[in-house]
Amino acid sequence: MPDQKTSFAQGQLKSLVERIERLEEEKKTIAGDIKEVYAEAKANGFDTKILRKLISIRKKDRHEREEEDAILDLYMSALGMLPGASEAA
Repeated sequence: MPDQKTSFAQGQLKSLVERIERLEEEKKTIAGDIKEVYAEAKANGFDTKILRKLISIRKKDRHEREEEDAILDLYMSALGMLPGASEAA
């Protein structure tokens, strides 16, 4: 017969697993809802690739966006992709 400590740990483990399983189901439902919204946006003529990028940008704070933009500009300049930049050999 398992001792009280083991029984408690088993019950706790079962509870945690069940909570995770419920949350995974909710996550699946939410992912489906998001997919539907993107489909609606596409049907209304919006570019979903740009919408996804916009959502990603909005998640970041101003400083993080500015830092990424500066690094992107630096890399693009190094590759000659910005106006007035010469391509490195």
